[in-house]
Amino acid sequence: MPESGNKLNHCTISQRYLSKFSGISFGLTMISDCHNPENPEGFDQYKRKLLRRMRRRETLAQITERIGIYDAFFKGFGFDCPLPKHLKRTVNSGFPRYDLMVDTHFMAEMCAGILVAVTDHDRFEGALTLDLADEGEICAGMGGRKIRTKRDEIVLRDEKEIVCVLCQGADEKTRVSGDTGNVLFYAYAVPGIEREFIQQGLQIAAETMARFGGGTIEFVEVY
Repeated sequence: MPESGNKLNHCTISQRYLSKFSGISFGLTMISDCHNPENPEGFDQYKRKLLRRMRRRETLAQITERIGIYDAFFKGFGFDCPLPKHLKRTVNSGFPRYDLMVDTHFMAEMCAGILVAVTDHDRFEGALTLDLADEGEICAGMGGRKIRTKRDEIVLRDEKEIVCVLCQGADEKTRVSGDTGNVLFYAYAVPGIEREFIQQGLQIAAETMARFGGGTIEFVEVY
C-alpha cells in the first residue's frame, strides 16, 4: 500500500481477524481533492430527500434491526453503541448539520444502518490493517481521551499505531478538519450485517462528497 499522502487502494486483513470474523465485511472509500463547506448549495434539499427515504416504514424497520445488531455486539464487549441514539435523533429531528464531511458520515450511517467513520486520509502513517487487539493496548482517542483495548476488540491500525477501536471510537490524529482535502470513509460490519449494506453506505458517502465537495471518487472497496 502507498504511504500516507498517496492513493490508498486496499486494506490488509490480519489472520487473527480472519480466524474470528471470517466473512465479516469491512470497506473503505477515498474521495480526493475535496472541499469541506458547512452548507454547500443544494445540500439541504439532498439531505431531505435521503431523510424521506430513510423514514419510510419498511426501510426504517430494516435500519432499526441492523442498528440493534450493532448494539448487541457492542454490549458484548461492555460498551454502548452510538447508533441507537443517532437513529432516534435523526428520526425525530433530521440529519445534524456540522460540515459536509461530518454530515455525510451521519447520512451514510443512518441511510444504510451501519457504522461509518470519516477521516483525513493524509494523516494516516503507512499501510492499514484490520486486526484484533491485545488486552490493554492504548489508542489516543478524540478529544484527548485515552482508549484502552480489551482482548479481541476489532481495531484498525496504520503502521505506527491503532487509529480506531470499533467499540470505542476513532483516534484524534486522523480526524477531519477544515483543511482536509483527501477524505477516507471506512465502515465496519459485525456478525449479522451483510456486505451489501457496507457497500450501500460507502456509496452514499462517496457520491455525496463528489457531488457537493467537488472531489473525485478514487475507489469504493468492500472486503
